[in-house]
Amino acid sequence: MEKGADAVYAGLREFSARAKAKNFTLSQMERMNAYAHHHGKKVYVTLNTLVKENELPQLIDSLAALESMRVDGVILQDLAVARLAREYFPGIPLHASTQMTIHNSLGVRQLEELGFERVVLARELHIDEIKTIVAASRAEIECFIHGALCFSISGQCFFSSFLGGHSGNRGRCAQPCRRQYKHKGKEGYYLSTNDFSSIEMVPELVQAGVASLKVEGRMKSAEYVASVIGAYRMVLDADPSSYPQAVAEAKSLLKLSFGRVPTKGFLASTNPTDISTPSIKGATGRYLGDIREIKGNRISFDTRDRLHVGDRIRIQPKTDMAGRAFTLKDLYLGGKSVMNVKESTMVSTTSPFPFKLGDSVFKVSSETAFTMSENACLKRLDSVKGDSIPCKLTLSHHGQSLRIEADVLGARFDAEYELGELEPSRSSDMEGVLRAQFSRCGETPFVLARLDAPGFPSVMIPPPRLKEIRRTFYAWLAEQALGALKKRSGQGREAALASLVKSRPVSSKGKDELTVKVEHLKEWHELHNDLVDVIDVPVSRANMHQLPQFARKLKGSEQKVLWQLPFMIFESEIPFFKEAIGAILRSGFKRFELTNLSQFQLFKGTGAELSTDYRLFSLNTQALLSWQELGAVRSTLYIEDDRDNISKLLAADLKIRRSAIVYAPVPVITSKIAIKEIKGEAPLSSDRGDLYPVKVKDHLTVVSAQTPFSLIQYRNELRQLGCSSFILDLTQLPPEEHVRVIEAFRKGASLPGTSEFNYTAGLV
Repeated sequence: MEKGADAVYAGLREFSARAKAKNFTLSQMERMNAYAHHHGKKVYVTLNTLVKENELPQLIDSLAALESMRVDGVILQDLAVARLAREYFPGIPLHASTQMTIHNSLGVRQLEELGFERVVLARELHIDEIKTIVAASRAEIECFIHGALCFSISGQCFFSSFLGGHSGNRGRCAQPCRRQYKHKGKEGYYLSTNDFSSIEMVPELVQAGVASLKVEGRMKSAEYVASVIGAYRMVLDADPSSYPQAVAEAKSLLKLSFGRVPTKGFLASTNPTDISTPSIKGATGRYLGDIREIKGNRISFDTRDRLHVGDRIRIQPKTDMAGRAFTLKDLYLGGKSVMNVKESTMVSTTSPFPFKLGDSVFKVSSETAFTMSENACLKRLDSVKGDSIPCKLTLSHHGQSLRIEADVLGARFDAEYELGELEPSRSSDMEGVLRAQFSRCGETPFVLARLDAPGFPSVMIPPPRLKEIRRTFYAWLAEQALGALKKRSGQGREAALASLVKSRPVSSKGKDELTVKVEHLKEWHELHNDLVDVIDVPVSRANMHQLPQFARKLKGSEQKVLWQLPFMIFESEIPFFKEAIGAILRSGFKRFELTNLSQFQLFKGTGAELSTDYRLFSLNTQALLSWQELGAVRSTLYIEDDRDNISKLLAADLKIRRSAIVYAPVPVITSKIAIKEIKGEAPLSSDRGDLYPVKVKDHLTVVSAQTPFSLIQYRNELRQLGCSSFILDLTQLPPEEHVRVIEAFRKGASLPGTSEFNYTAGLV
């Protein structure tokens, strides 16, 4: 913030989307918040991961602490956080994370109704789409302008989790997209993106009415953040007449940061070609060279840039393993120890980790560019005494008393002090006299924001008495206001904990409901199978063409059809889907499955029966309650979930019906980015031989694991846990394979060549 940022996002040790980062304790967050407020800046806390059921008490504790320390907002992905904050901690402003995949005006409107003040839009939007959304919104709109890009649409990536339970939506992404893959024998970084850099777009974003511009700085060096913030501040503060010069200077400053190749992403083009370059290595930082020699624990490489002891480098293996970074503690030139080397030099250094020949070396930060150490930063935080709380005072004179009304922390406090007989004063500006006195807040946490004294008579208040009143008043106000805030947050905590959903005895009796997902309406004959109760079909243009004929064939069986909306409906597509929903309803169908929060807006007043797909995250009972309160009668449990958490959700005493997916393809990545050089049906293959077919559907690139997800063998176990609603997603299977999967479900038999995902291994 000292480089020009107006606010910072910072994470706690828990519930932050960068769990690997050195996040903050509540005590550190409180001091940082105070430091920021003292300098007129804001702190937004990242509670932007999905929350498991047994983590809800800890989440409540965090929310209570954050409200009492008066953070300026929390950014979130899980509606559990929003629901608990809205109900029990109303002093916390809510910001929607880009991981909520809000990409149209309907999504912003829905969040406004849920009490959100700010929405961070998906990064797949063009500037024109952003303008349209801003014009239709009351909530503040925030957009990413600089930093790393996920290949996948944020919140819609299951790659890391599928490989080992480390979910990106839980803040533990292992970045498999940054690794090397093969396609038709050719190696490349097919899923690795370049870095977002939109310095030239800043004036357009401001003109569009975007309220906040966001720079990604987590897991980055202080040097990187300082350079980037300084560059964007330069352009934001520039006079329009000097804009070209400011942009040129800012670009020079950005070259000092250690990011990847820059791209303006979708902001400047609806079909950008420079987001991903398979030939460019995926690791962040300035590429130096490849390891040419290894002797013991010493590696050697040709460096393309200057290096200094204290610089930080990252080694990216050629395999699909994650890279590792370390600080240079020594440098050797021709066997001689040196402090620095020039570019185009073969240099050696001691490595704390084992690497292989050909692994790539990147420079990620420079010791010489940022002089404040982590310990120095922590000492500065430790020196912070307390928050600066603005207060507004209204003073009046009644009889022989001074009455003070204080507006602070959203509450009003009144106090009265005896003055006795007073002589007339020569000063006619009593308001100025009183303001001068009460602006001295001393060691208290307050800062005088405003003082009014309408009609205050010109009287001589003895200076010692006025000073005594001021000291006594501020001490009393601190006790009253802060005490009231802590009491309110404490009461909210107790009420929130008491409100958590209890469990109930589960029953495995009764008939199961089986829903089968198919791609085309012509597959409606799956309903002829005695085991299949419902078919789930997408609301697509192809299916809408067949709707009249289909409706005639299923006359009287409309309840057996569930219509699923695509999870990305861009602004220009909204009219089509509104018309499609109307046509479906007029044809007698009533059941719909929603895949994005925005879609609740499409069904207001329709009387439709709504369900939620797993892309509307349901990892805890508070999220399930949110869907129930929005009108859903059924919710699909999260595809990444594990046995322990699923059992808690199935046993919860809730009205909303819970469904479990027991067979499905896993879209490890869903992206708006076209993968260069990928043509035909040949899949990507990893270093370990895992295959990932790539398909383009509805202008989205879907990378799926060739190994499908299956819990069919646990059907009876899930019934014992209380599940009576099951889903088989057969959309990626040829029709002749459908019977095999359905019959396996009938028997509860395992299917060879499938994955349990995280069910038994656990979701981290």
